[in-house]
Parts: sequence; structure tokens; C-alpha cells
Amino acid sequence: MLSQRLKGMALCALAMVTVGSTVVASKVIAGGLPPFTATALRFAMALPVFLVLLRLTRTPWPRPGRRDLALLVCQAGLGSVGYTVLLILGVRWAPAASAGVVAGTLPAVAALVAVIALRERPGRFLVGSIVMATAGVLAISWPGAGQASAGGSRSPAALIGNLLVLGAVVFEAMFILLNKRLRVPVRPLALSTLMTAFGLLLSLVPALFERAWEHPLPAEALAGVAYYALVPTVLGFVLWFAGSSRLRGAEAALFTAVLPVSALALAALWLGESISLAQIGGAACVLGAVGLASLDGRPPKRPESPIRTVGL
Repeated sequence: MLSQRLKGMALCALAMVTVGSTVVASKVIAGGLPPFTATALRFAMALPVFLVLLRLTRTPWPRPGRRDLALLVCQAGLGSVGYTVLLILGVRWAPAASAGVVAGTLPAVAALVAVIALRERPGRFLVGSIVMATAGVLAISWPGAGQASAGGSRSPAALIGNLLVLGAVVFEAMFILLNKRLRVPVRPLALSTLMTAFGLLLSLVPALFERAWEHPLPAEALAGVAYYALVPTVLGFVLWFAGSSRLRGAEAALFTAVLPVSALALAALWLGESISLAQIGGAACVLGAVGLASLDGRPPKRPESPIRTVGL
């Protein structure tokens, strides 16, 4: 019999594998669907499942005040819609393996945003985490003498793609910051449901302007959306909170390090991408950054966002 702690570790690791797969799924989606259409479809598929989970768990529907309601809408715009759209756009140009490494910098970026926005004094581990995360992104994006051909991890197009993914990570980090400003905390399942509902509403109008129905919708891209909606978004949420409830916050945070490794492995296995030494080196730097961020004792304590939303 596994101890509760080992069960928690296994569940958190599996959850972050599903989160890492969002980068690969986004690559599949980007080849056949416009970003807002894909985002709206994802939320439309996930919302009924979350509503059923709310009912089954008898989780009360939140009744936020006006200020908190405005913050929740902003969170959905940044962490749900903004993150998904920028990730899909980014992987159109960047290899999925590189995008996964960039996405893995979330703990360090979230901590940096908190330092800038809240003027918190960073500890030495946090400073080291930010430096290592930056080194990881530069390792896969900085053009050098051995620059790859177009479509490689260091081509100009890939650099733009990596910057778009980094923008998605910044949006997700801002989601974390806004969540800390809520006057009345919202339960995780209710929060995920709200983010999905608001995300659907916010992405629906831009999706209509994309007029995706005027063109054939590839079955592979639609399958990618369904996978993104049901596996990383819903199942990932369930796995993460089932696992993190058995662990301390710092222990759970360590498992965000699985994200870039998962993305690298799945990019090679699923998409057939070749993995370069620069990408491996970048992933190693990001893993070190996650470890240092967890030692600092400051945010992020329990990374709810990657599931909700490097998931949601």
C-alpha cells in the first residue's frame, strides 16, 4: 500500500504530465483552427463537465461582490483566454519542445511578477530561480552561430513563437497575482468552473469574427481541442488537487518541474520533433529554477494555475 504522501506525489506528477501535453495539443490545434475558435470550443466542452462535478461534490456556487467579480473576469481574460490564445499562436512558429520549456518557467515568472507588482523583497533562492529560468529561455531562443534553419528552435519565427508563449506565461502569472487580491477566496473547483464559463463568454465574440465555419474543420484539430478540454483541463484539475491535498505546498510546487520534461518527451514521441542540446539545457535550467523557487518560501506556494489553466 502506498502512503498518502507517495500517492500525492504520483497524482501531482501525473497531473503535470497532462499539463505538459497542452503544449503538444496546442501544436495540433494550431494547424487547423483559429485561436479564439479553438479556445471557445475548449471551454464549451469543459464547462458541462465542471458543472456536473460541482453538483456531484455539492460545491456551493460562489457569490462574489462587484470588486471580486471584476477581478474574476480579469483573471479569466488573462489566465484562461489570453493564455490559451497566446500558447496556440506561439506553437504555430515555435517547436513544441521549446514552447514547453518556456511554459515551465511559470513558477519563476509568477514570483517575479509578485516582486514587481507587490514590491515584495525577493530572497536569494528566488533571485537564483529567476536567473536560471531566464537562462533556460535564452538557451533555446538566443540566435547563435549554430542557428537552425527555418522552423528550428533558434529561427526568427521560433523566437517570435517563444516570445508569444512567454507572454502566455506572464498572463498566467498575472492570474495568480489577481487571485491573491480576492477578498473572499473561491474554492478551487468553483474557481475552475467560473474561469471556464467566463473564458467561454470572453472568447465567443472574437471566435465569431474568425468565421471558422466557412472552412473545413480538420478532425485532428477538433480532437486536439477535445483532448485539451477533457484531459489537461478537467482530469488535470482533479489529479492535481487530489495530489496536492496530500502534500505540503512546497512539495506540490516541485512537481511543476515535470511540465517541461513532459513537453519535451511528448514533442518527440507524439510530434516526432528532434530534441536539441539547447532544449535539453534549457529544460535543465528551468528544472533548477522550479527547485529554487520552492526553497524560497515565497510565492508560488501551491501552483493552482498550471492546472486550471496551464491547463485552464
